[in-house]
Amino acid sequence: MTVSQTGQRKRSAKDFTWKNILKHREKYILVLPGLAWYAVFAYIPIFGLSLAFKKYMARMGLFGSPWIGLANFENVFADPAFLQSIFTTLRINAGRLLFVFPFPIFLALILNEVRLGRPKKILQSIFTFPHFLSWVIVASIMVNILGQRGMVNSLMGGLFGAKPVSFLGIPSYFLPLIYLTDIWKSAGWSAIIYMAAISGIDTEQYEAAEIDGSTRLQRMWYITLPGIKPTIVVLFILAMGYLMSGGFDQVFNLSNPATIRVAETLDMYIYRITFRGSVDFSFSAAVALFRSVINMVLLFTADRITKRFGGSGLLA
Repeated sequence: MTVSQTGQRKRSAKDFTWKNILKHREKYILVLPGLAWYAVFAYIPIFGLSLAFKKYMARMGLFGSPWIGLANFENVFADPAFLQSIFTTLRINAGRLLFVFPFPIFLALILNEVRLGRPKKILQSIFTFPHFLSWVIVASIMVNILGQRGMVNSLMGGLFGAKPVSFLGIPSYFLPLIYLTDIWKSAGWSAIIYMAAISGIDTEQYEAAEIDGSTRLQRMWYITLPGIKPTIVVLFILAMGYLMSGGFDQVFNLSNPATIRVAETLDMYIYRITFRGSVDFSFSAAVALFRSVINMVLLFTADRITKRFGGSGLLA
């Protein structure tokens, strides 16, 4: 193929592309706001990652600040509080995968077994409603229930004469509180995804299994769970991608000075070094970049492991 033929083919492909765009311009106009949102809030801020390799000076701006290479990362890894925040984050989020992640699956399976339409809708509404409450409101509810002057202490004091206990100020109670409030707030909303997957399972499988004399538990185990396995795998991979982050609003609102030792996750650490004391945006940008890279590595690793064990995975 000559150079002129190659150039002609490229021009033809470009003309075809523009003709295709003009032909389907309504669809492209419909997609345009979403693309603009991603461009402004997802892609343009990527240039801010250079701050992790600079010594930020406000008077010189982002692009004028001098480069210092990996000095910020050296300072990050030299900080014992940073290393402790990594272990705290992994401990909390590993517990989320173990205790919080499976709960929406169980809830969806239980709701699927409710045959009456009206009670099923009422239960769905009850379980979904907490999702729309902010963590500020949830934290206030917890204070009114578990605070020193809360409902639990009032009942214990009135019935048994017990002294008030600061449940929210005991470090060993913090992780169970995190998991319980997370389940209460998010399980109903997350269960909607699994229920949608369950609705796509062929009902003839249930009918055939019922004719064969299988119990509800057997149909649940051998039909429903395998039917929603791809959905579970995808959500698990996505959850692995947030293993080093997530839950800032929850931890920030439920923690206090008494529990900060077990509550300072990586997000909380970034917040503390950014907005308290001497402000060092370069240092916090280095921590945020490190967190994002680790999350990406965990996401790809979980995807590859899933494919190795015969799953479809998430990425091509």
